[in-house]
Amino acid sequence: QVQLVESGGGLVQAGGSLRLSCAASGTITGSMGWYRQPPGDQRQFVADISRDGITNYTDSVKGRFTISRDNFKYTVDLQMNSLKPEDTGVYYCNAYQYWSRKTYWGQGTQVTVSS
Repeated sequence: QVQLVESGGGLVQAGGSLRLSCAASGTITGSMGWYRQPPGDQRQFVADISRDGITNYTDSVKGRFTISRDNFKYTVDLQMNSLKPEDTGVYYCNAYQYWSRKTYWGQGTQVTVSS
């Protein structure tokens, strides 16, 4: 069983920056990523990164967010710049384990961007 613990959420003004971090309790063989759930909406994909460093982003965050991963520290970070009010939501860390074919989720961290 893998535990994921997020940190780094908070309140920031539009145009500001935040960095989210997620620490896994052990090595992750698949991709790691971030999802978010805006108020009153469904959880949606934000970004992910393969073990080899291949990244994917949803269109709305391209050029503003950067995902990175440290396979030795079992961490994945999300650097968020030029934040907009529509980036507000609960951000969840996600990890996929190839050998067990299981997907794991963190408990979520709140990001609020004020206008």
